[in-house]
Amino acid sequence: MLDASLSAQLQQIYSDLPVTVVLRQRPSEHPKNGELTTMLADVAATAPGKIVHRVEGEASAIPAFEVAAEGRAATILFRGIPGGHEFSSLVLAVKYAAGQGKRPDEGIQSRIRHLKGPVRLRTYVSLSCHNCPEVVQALNLMAVIHPDFVHEMVDGGLAEGEVEKLGIQGVPTVISLGHENAQVSVGRAGLAELLDALEERFGSAPSDAAQDLPVRDPYDVLVVGGGPAGASAAIYSVRKGLRTALVAKNVGGQVLETLGIENLIGTTRTEGKRLAADLLAHLRSYPVEVLDNRRVEAIEDGELKTVRLAGGEVLRTKALVMATGAQWRELNVPGEKEYIGRGVAFCPHCDGPFYKDREVVVIGGGNSGIEAAIDLAGICSRVTVVEFMNELKADKVLVDNLRKLPNTEVIVNHRTAEILGDGSKVTAIKVVDRATDAERTFPIDGIFIQIGLAPNSGLVRGLVDVNRFGEIVVDEKCRTSTKGIYAAGDVTTVPWKQIVIAMGEGAKAALAAFEDRIHSA
Repeated sequence: MLDASLSAQLQQIYSDLPVTVVLRQRPSEHPKNGELTTMLADVAATAPGKIVHRVEGEASAIPAFEVAAEGRAATILFRGIPGGHEFSSLVLAVKYAAGQGKRPDEGIQSRIRHLKGPVRLRTYVSLSCHNCPEVVQALNLMAVIHPDFVHEMVDGGLAEGEVEKLGIQGVPTVISLGHENAQVSVGRAGLAELLDALEERFGSAPSDAAQDLPVRDPYDVLVVGGGPAGASAAIYSVRKGLRTALVAKNVGGQVLETLGIENLIGTTRTEGKRLAADLLAHLRSYPVEVLDNRRVEAIEDGELKTVRLAGGEVLRTKALVMATGAQWRELNVPGEKEYIGRGVAFCPHCDGPFYKDREVVVIGGGNSGIEAAIDLAGICSRVTVVEFMNELKADKVLVDNLRKLPNTEVIVNHRTAEILGDGSKVTAIKVVDRATDAERTFPIDGIFIQIGLAPNSGLVRGLVDVNRFGEIVVDEKCRTSTKGIYAAGDVTTVPWKQIVIAMGEGAKAALAAFEDRIHSA
């Protein structure tokens, strides 16, 4: 049953539906089917006559339904009960089916429409996964934009046989039906990453779409990256009266993967997704042109900097601020890439439940690694931490808490040499003692890699100086070695990769660009 507060919110959300939307539930004898019936009936009751709940069609082994405008074929399907984090996917699916909800701009919609169809996708999720709804909602949105695209969400907890048969060990996992159930995407992904993956899998239909792309005048400042540094740089730039744009895969960046945030001064506590939403709201309160769901393919230097985007869009700017942040660092050992999503994972919160009562390894003895090990110890039968250095680098309080747990082990001064598997899943890990070169191989079911972040500086390597870690070298005013290119945040040499520091560095970069503009006028 929906509580009164949630029902009132849905009544407001659905108050202006332009067409009738049908929640068509399939008959099922599954013991949880009654829960789905109640959920769908309650949702329909928030908009009488505009949302209709029906039980019809072929029987399903597990609770299942589809969402479609009355009289139209359904392109959004659910197998499972979309509770928890996935309830928002159901709420938005109704809006999408009715032709409402926030859509990407025409450039992105054109790329979606020109995917070669038919596109038939299925996404396996966990209801406890924080990253799954973003994938489900992006694909549901594509399903109502593209003329021949069907997407189905499946709750892996209710389809255990399918999950085991497909060898799925991480969520969200997107597979393409009709391509031998080939994996399209595993783990967190936004619309931009998913669209790239689908273009690679299906291809794009020949068209004159590029001719339809908007031609934009050069910007005064163009910010690449949508995290705290990028948002800060864009806001400070536009407040100086400069024509400003921000281009990014999403607004929030690495913040979106952060759960609790308690060290952002002036904010007692927030969460990553909430902070990302606040950053976007702040950006949109100013005339910043936010070009999200984009992937930058190339950057060229010149009197005007040229930024080329996937899909053919070209942007030009007088000043460029690189705020591309960092991404999870990989081990780069044999077997790692082959088994991502099949035993190799990066997010213990999302993928931990797949390893209940199993043995796992956490690579990395910093705060993130030890926190992951503590979390996993409550689920897994055994957790082994492997640390490259002679001692754990995490805070003492975390290390003490870990050592109190009876099902954990710590191995220090060892490097990971290889991840082994049977072709479908991880079976073992090989580590080497750095002092003696002795090898040790032991069986495991999963590996969680927690070894820090790598700077996303590849786009400007060769254009600006970077250090041996790949960080963009900046001065005290965030200037790089190339005139007109600035950098801020985790992608730079500035120490201590913190949200509050990134925000300050973004402001510095914008102010430096403005200062240089004045002095060159």
